[in-house]
Amino acid sequence: MIDWSSVLSNKTKVRAVKRFASGGAGGDLAKSFASTETSSEVRSLLRTHGVTYGRRLARKALKRRGY
Repeated sequence: MIDWSSVLSNKTKVRAVKRFASGGAGGDLAKSFASTETSSEVRSLLRTHGVTYGRRLARKALKRRGY
């Protein structure tokens, strides 16, 4: 299960997830989280769910948090 509160913990991370949710590449999302403590969360999202379903989950998380 993805800990979205840590993934969306600051403005820079929210911006990267928004870019991914609106059609950005999965590799770009992984690169933007590369040297952070939540990089494993993002990598596991992409590995277990894939880009298409991961994008849907990202949109859902952003919507539920009012972004």
